[in-house]
Amino acid sequence: MHVVTYIGMMPKLWNETIEAHRREVRDAILDTTAALVAEHGLRSVTMSQIAGETGIGRATLYKYFSAVEAILMAWHERQVTGHLEHFAEVRDQAGDAGERLEAVLEAYALISYQHHGPELAALLHRGENVARAQHQLSGLIRDLLAEAAETGDVRDDVAPDELASYCLHALAAASTLPSKAAVRRLVAVTLAGLHPRAAISPATGAAATMRPAGHRAGPRS
Repeated sequence: MHVVTYIGMMPKLWNETIEAHRREVRDAILDTTAALVAEHGLRSVTMSQIAGETGIGRATLYKYFSAVEAILMAWHERQVTGHLEHFAEVRDQAGDAGERLEAVLEAYALISYQHHGPELAALLHRGENVARAQHQLSGLIRDLLAEAAETGDVRDDVAPDELASYCLHALAAASTLPSKAAVRRLVAVTLAGLHPRAAISPATGAAATMRPAGHRAGPRS
């Protein structure tokens, strides 16, 4: 009976082993292609070169992908998925609403800083997966902004959707900056634009001091 049970398990175990092997080969193809393109440029990399560097035959490579561009699109989709998972982890590890917002914006800016060359970016940024990822990221930041507005850490006179668009467009400039220190300064400037607007006292006409992002406000009356 034990033998029958063991034999009955073999097809499932065999299928899982095959799928694991395929994932490993696919990941190796993606990593090798990305490294070759980074070193030699998009137009200099061939399928034969990728197969040789990966350690597989050309026929095997073509079973997975039809062209270098297809490999790069798959690599980028994997990167985008990993980035979204990273942003969610950063959000969940931070403290209050203002801190979560700041942590996610900094994480996004630092990833934007690690930009691709213009030729590769033009290829990668035209797929549906990119638009879908941007929508997910915008929604994540929008929800953080709404939470921070409730606690008084972020201005509430502008809709969270508009503020999310402002953040993403502002921090996209991180791809042109020379250092991580400059990226963090950009994040600070972007956060400054999210401060609650100054309140004007009807009696004195003076503007109250704005609270910095990340400062937890007391309960509103």
